[in-house]
Amino acid sequence: MKIFTIKIEKKWRVVFVADGVFHAELNELFTREFNKDEGYSGVELKTGPASTEIIIRASKTQAIVGQNARRIHELCSLVQKRFGFAEGTVTLYAEKVQNRGLCAIAQADSLKGKLLLGLPVRRACYAIVHQIMTKGAKGCEVIVSGKLRAQRAKAMKFTDGYMIKSGQPSQNMVDFACCHVLLRQGTLGVKVAIMLPYDPTGKNGVQTPQPDIVVIKDPVA
Repeated sequence: MKIFTIKIEKKWRVVFVADGVFHAELNELFTREFNKDEGYSGVELKTGPASTEIIIRASKTQAIVGQNARRIHELCSLVQKRFGFAEGTVTLYAEKVQNRGLCAIAQADSLKGKLLLGLPVRRACYAIVHQIMTKGAKGCEVIVSGKLRAQRAKAMKFTDGYMIKSGQPSQNMVDFACCHVLLRQGTLGVKVAIMLPYDPTGKNGVQTPQPDIVVIKDPVA
């Protein structure tokens, strides 16, 4: 029984790692494929026993779908050939992002654009933090590391609001993104973390509240 349990654990570890690698490669593929005009904001996977659904989140879904859905069909065929899926087992959907201010990938890309235009790091980061907090986030954290001014590399951190760092709620309620900015003096690393609010509808936050929040109801007469 113990050997059987160990074999099952190893099997599921392989499955989890494979799903993570597949998600990372898909995200890298779509990041290279779509430019800033489409407003690509992430990808979500829904795997089943017979089919796989890939949901592409962007601010301009029509540009991703293309005329007569031609572009999204081409992307679907590309994913099937690249990852060895059978014909007709992969379906791509385009979902519109309701609030780009609560999307870490969108904000990291926006910060990257500001830095490439030559805006000072401190000013650009404070603008991103202000934009995130005005959109209803509970907290945010922006980190820029590399050769900011002098030859010696350093890191600058900008935070505001409330942010959790550990436990399963940090996986469910914190949206995280990372990107690289290629400048003349060197490469800068950009990390953006957003603490999402609780929203039962799921449009402007997560549908699951924090487990440590206690609601005291009035006694029934």
